[in-house]
Amino acid sequence: MKVPAIRVQGTQKMDRLRDRKDMHGGQAQSASPSLRDQPVQGVPAGPILAAKRRRHLHPFFYRIGPGTLSVCSVLLIGLMAILYLSQLGQAVTANQHIQDLHQRQATLQRENQDLVNTIAQEESPAYIIVHARAMGLVPANPTAVQILVVKHLRTIPRDDQDLQP
Repeated sequence: MKVPAIRVQGTQKMDRLRDRKDMHGGQAQSASPSLRDQPVQGVPAGPILAAKRRRHLHPFFYRIGPGTLSVCSVLLIGLMAILYLSQLGQAVTANQHIQDLHQRQATLQRENQDLVNTIAQEESPAYIIVHARAMGLVPANPTAVQILVVKHLRTIPRDDQDLQP
């Protein structure tokens, strides 16, 4: 059975050195092209082809040079920095929006408290008496009040009866 000649088509020196170690019992030999072109005796071609295919299936970054790897690394780091700064900007904007809402809430609570105090003051009997006298109203004399009684008249129900304690 004749074993076909197998050529190394890898581009990096490390792959060639690894092949030489594998073919010659783990010791590196000189890189003479005559040894590389000769078929390996006693080793079937199938496993060698399978090993070469496996070697070619390694991820791309194992086969790129240091310059390309550096450029890719810088680009990835730059992309990560841009994404981080974008997220940071969104977080700052959201924080400012939350602070604005807290300020608006505090302002509305103060205005509400002022309105509650104004209503309480204007509903007090003393305030009503003072403003009634300012408009020229005087309390009625209870002895001079005439009461008119209408027969068969029903009383008007009050809407705020359920509000009474």
